[in-house]
Amino acid sequence: MNYTHKGHTKSDMNNTQIRLFVSIAESGSFTKAGLEMNMTQPAVSRAISALEAELAVKLLLRDRRNGLMLTDIGKRVLVVFREILIGYDKVEQEIAAEKGLEKGLIRIGAFPVASAHLVPKIIREIAASYPEIEIRLFEGTVAEVKEWLEARIIDVGLIIPPEGEFDSVPLYREKLYAVLQDDHPLRHKHVICVKDLEDEPMLICRSGYEPPVVDLFKRGDSNLNVKYEVSSYMTALSMVKEGLAVGVMSQLSLLSLPPGVIIRELAPDAYRDIHLAVNSLAEVSIAVRLFMDTALRLTSESGTAVPPSIQGGRV
Repeated sequence: MNYTHKGHTKSDMNNTQIRLFVSIAESGSFTKAGLEMNMTQPAVSRAISALEAELAVKLLLRDRRNGLMLTDIGKRVLVVFREILIGYDKVEQEIAAEKGLEKGLIRIGAFPVASAHLVPKIIREIAASYPEIEIRLFEGTVAEVKEWLEARIIDVGLIIPPEGEFDSVPLYREKLYAVLQDDHPLRHKHVICVKDLEDEPMLICRSGYEPPVVDLFKRGDSNLNVKYEVSSYMTALSMVKEGLAVGVMSQLSLLSLPPGVIIRELAPDAYRDIHLAVNSLAEVSIAVRLFMDTALRLTSESGTAVPPSIQGGRV
């Protein structure tokens, strides 16, 4: 419904319309959004038509080749609507907390290594301590997690610095190691200097994983000769196994080494920091705050993992 106040047309949007539009935009389907919202497809179409009429703009376009698409204004409105829904959820969580019931939705973004080795323990603890809190996990590259944070698709992300415009807190520090084929000429060295790798064909993981490796070579006054760039640490290990390149990889990605691959300490020492990032620490919901507090407590209690070939001094 539209109404006029001092010569300006105002829009009277409701919670259902906003949630429905966000659901359609994220699922790319009127049908899926209707199922999620328990609405028939005609009811969905009427609600979106009414929303577009109230706003006097076109938010969605149907294209035979590309399917459902957002208009430019639809993309901008989507970000605002997500912020509005976060506000709704925060009100509900405050009311629940007043009644002694912690509840709410937490949308987490994480890159694969963090998702596999850190997030499951945190989710298990949250599920046991706060059964009314719902958690949704989004897995992608570090760059994608940062994009999801900016677009308000997720509430909290596990990222690698630099964190840009986000507020973040350090969660976990993992050591970096040189990763070689087991018959590589440098295999006899217990500690490999970065200078030793200057002429070596190297592989690195891209999409936000590179900064600690680039910094390591800069501190070691050595040229980084990148021959391959990959997205998956499993692909990186397979390429090292085939003798295609030498890698510099983090400890969490090295907890299960394939045969034919060895790791060595590096000089200078190098580490990769994993941070918990949000758009604003001052504005996080109760549920997100509980998640962050739980994550920080668990990682501080667990200590630092050590790759199997380093344990007990075996190299």
